[in-house]
Amino acid sequence: MSSNALNPSSSAASTETDVDLAPYGWDADWEAEFAPYAAQGLVPGRVVRVDRGQCDCITPAGLIRADTEYVTPHDPLRVVCTGDWAAVDPVGGDPRYVRTLLPRRTSFVRSTSSQRSEAQILAANVDHAIIAVSLAVELDLGRVERFLALAWESGATPLVVLTKADLVGDETTLGHLLADTETSAPGVQVLAVSAATGAGMDVLAASLAGGTAVLLGQSGAGKSTLANALVGADAQVVQATRDADGKGRHTTTTRNLLALPWGGVLIDTPGLRGVGLWDAEGGVARAFAEIEALAAECRFHDCAHESEPGCAVLAALDAGELPPRRLDSYRKLLRENERIAARSDARLRAEMRRDWKQRQALGRHMMERKRGPIRKP
Repeated sequence: MSSNALNPSSSAASTETDVDLAPYGWDADWEAEFAPYAAQGLVPGRVVRVDRGQCDCITPAGLIRADTEYVTPHDPLRVVCTGDWAAVDPVGGDPRYVRTLLPRRTSFVRSTSSQRSEAQILAANVDHAIIAVSLAVELDLGRVERFLALAWESGATPLVVLTKADLVGDETTLGHLLADTETSAPGVQVLAVSAATGAGMDVLAASLAGGTAVLLGQSGAGKSTLANALVGADAQVVQATRDADGKGRHTTTTRNLLALPWGGVLIDTPGLRGVGLWDAEGGVARAFAEIEALAAECRFHDCAHESEPGCAVLAALDAGELPPRRLDSYRKLLRENERIAARSDARLRAEMRRDWKQRQALGRHMMERKRGPIRKP
């Protein structure tokens, strides 16, 4: 089946073709997980796009449209998401329904920009998280670190891709930009690429061989152009960025799963204006691994790295071994994550109190019905 079959602009009508799901991530473990549903006559499908109560799935019978009525819980982390593996009605049903989702191996989650501190899942069952950063504008290392924290927390392996490298004036400047990014991404592969010239694209393609990759970044980062270069077709519409600030116009408006020519799939996502943390303490620790390693050498296990004696973090800062910007960013993300956790816990407690009051009211109502009407003497 060609990659064009997964172009979201094409029809999602069922096609009677025998599709091998292995290039889309299906393996023996997924098959074992799916066995109980196969016994019920359901078929496996990978969600390639979600749209208003329906989703497109790639199944052994081809690309189909299915209704998600049975799997739309109140929990925002359990809604159907691009990248999910689902148990779908067999051919013949009209409409066809997604009956359940298989447990996710990984999930990329951020907090929404609303004041309610709700989680939003962006992609599921991802192996590689590609963080696209445009070199057409000033490099924002703080945003890179924020994406890295979320990527590590998701369970995927992050990869930072500096796009539009052809717009950098000279190799020396490009080298400095690469070095700065590598300092802010310990243990993470950093690549400078140009979809326009093809520079670095072969290395990127090799790094993504097999598995599922999700493409993340701000509008104008060149994600759609990068996706087209990787897929080898105009799978995504590309729009020019604004000259004033290098920002794009949200070329991609939905999360789409695209087949890669060498195997594996790529999930392209809309540009993200806000990248809020969500329960990402472990991800922050991975994103700032060198600070965590230093913290383990502090005299006190609960050292806040402010003014405590014997603080290895502050010693490294004074010695010039740790950039002040890194420590500031580390503190900022930890504080933000703590605030989000506190707000979400408060919201959960409020919901529990509301449910408890509702059960109390129902209990009183049932007791009054059981007693019957009060008769006046």
